[in-house]
Amino acid sequence: MADASLAQWLERLESLHPKSMDLGLERVASVARTLSLLPVAAPVITVAGTNGKGSVVAVLEALLERCGRTTGVYTSPHLLRFNERIRVGGSEVGDAEIISAFETIDAARGDTSLTYFEFATLAALLVFAARKADVLVLEVGLGGRLDAVNIVDPQVAVITAIDLDHQAWLGETREAIALEKAGILRRDRPVVIADPAPPPALAARAAEVGASPVLQLGEAFSVETSGQSWCGTLWLGPGEDRRLPPQPVGPLLPANICAALQAVVLLGQTFSDEQLQGATGAAHPRGRRELVRENGREYLLDVAHNPAAVDKMLEYIHSKPCKGRTIGLFSAMADKDIPGMLRLAAGHIEAWFLADQPGNGRAARAADIAAMLREQGQGMISVSKNLRQAFRRAQGLMGPDDRLLVFGSFSTVAGVLPLLEKDRRRSSASVLSR
Repeated sequence: MADASLAQWLERLESLHPKSMDLGLERVASVARTLSLLPVAAPVITVAGTNGKGSVVAVLEALLERCGRTTGVYTSPHLLRFNERIRVGGSEVGDAEIISAFETIDAARGDTSLTYFEFATLAALLVFAARKADVLVLEVGLGGRLDAVNIVDPQVAVITAIDLDHQAWLGETREAIALEKAGILRRDRPVVIADPAPPPALAARAAEVGASPVLQLGEAFSVETSGQSWCGTLWLGPGEDRRLPPQPVGPLLPANICAALQAVVLLGQTFSDEQLQGATGAAHPRGRRELVRENGREYLLDVAHNPAAVDKMLEYIHSKPCKGRTIGLFSAMADKDIPGMLRLAAGHIEAWFLADQPGNGRAARAADIAAMLREQGQGMISVSKNLRQAFRRAQGLMGPDDRLLVFGSFSTVAGVLPLLEKDRRRSSASVLSR
C-alpha cells in the first residue's frame, strides 16, 4: 500500500482477516519470529484483568518515566486516535512510524493472515525495538491466554479485578475468566493480583504454573482508605515492607495504583516518595472517571461497560456529590450486561439520554435500552439517533449545578469527548473576543 495514510491502513486491516477476533498465538508468534521480535530484549510488565488495566498502565508509565526509564506502552482500545495505543517515552507514536511498521509486517507475513489487533501488537513491538525502549508495559486486549500480547514473556505480570465480561469468549464464571487471565503467568516470574477476592482458581493456576512470588492485595501488599486519602504498604522482600505516604483519593482506584507500584518494585526499580507523588498526580488516562467542568456545568466521563465497573463509578460520584441533579447519557454494546448496568445506576440518575451509534454494528439500539429502563420503572427517558444529538439534548436540560454522567462503552465516551472539546474552544474564543 504505497503512500497509504494511517486511516487507509487501518481500514484495510479491519477487512484483511476473515474474523475480527481470532484468539490464538500461532499465527502472530510465527510472524513475530520472522521479524526477530522474540524474545523481547527489554523487561516487560504485562497487565491483564477485566477492569482497571488502563489505570495500572497509566501509573506504570508515569512512574517509570519519572525514574528515567524510556517506556514502550501498548494499550487498547483507543478513544480518539489509533496512535494512543502505542506510546514511547510518554508520547504517542506518529503516523509515519506506525505505517512503516505496518509495511514491514505486511512484507514479512507472507500468506499468514493477521487480525487488526495482531497487526497492532506487532507494530508496537517493532516500534519499541527501533526506539530502544528499555522497559515495556503491555496491556492485554482480551483475556490473556490466547491474546496476541501473550507471545511476549513478562518479567512481571499484573492481574487486576476479575469480573464477568466477554463471556462468549472467556467463559460464564469468574473462575473460568480467571483462568484465561492467568495465561500471562510464567514459571519463576512474579505476579501482582489486585483483585481483593479473586476466584480460588487463580491461586491454584499460579501454583500449577510455578509463578513466584504471588503477591495478593490485602496480603503481601495492601491499601487502606480513610475519608479523602489513602495509604498503602508494598512488599519489598521476605520480612521487608515499605509504607507509602498518604495520598489524596482521586479518579484512579487506590488498589490499581498500589498494584502498579508493587509491579515497579518487582521489576527492581526504586523510586522516591516525590517521584511517586508526581506520577500519581500525572496519571490521568482519558475516559476513566474524567471530570470536566465547562460553562458552570460538570461532566463525568467513564468507559465503564460492565456492572462491576459501573458500581465503582457510582462509588466515585458519591464521594464527590454535586449540588444538583445527576443526568445520564448512556450507550453500550449489545453483548454487554446492559440490564445489570442499568439496575445499578437507575436509582442515582434522574433523567436518561440514550443514543444509537450509527455505523457501529455492535451497539445496542437506544429504543431497546429505553424499554429496559421502562421495565425497571424509570421515568424521564430521551432516545436520540446519535451521540451528538443525545449530548446536546442533555445539555439543554442541565442546570448550572447539574452533572452529566457519560458512560457505557469506549465508543460512547469517544463520541462525546470531541463535542466537549469543541465547546471548550468556543468558550475560549468567546472570552478572547471580549
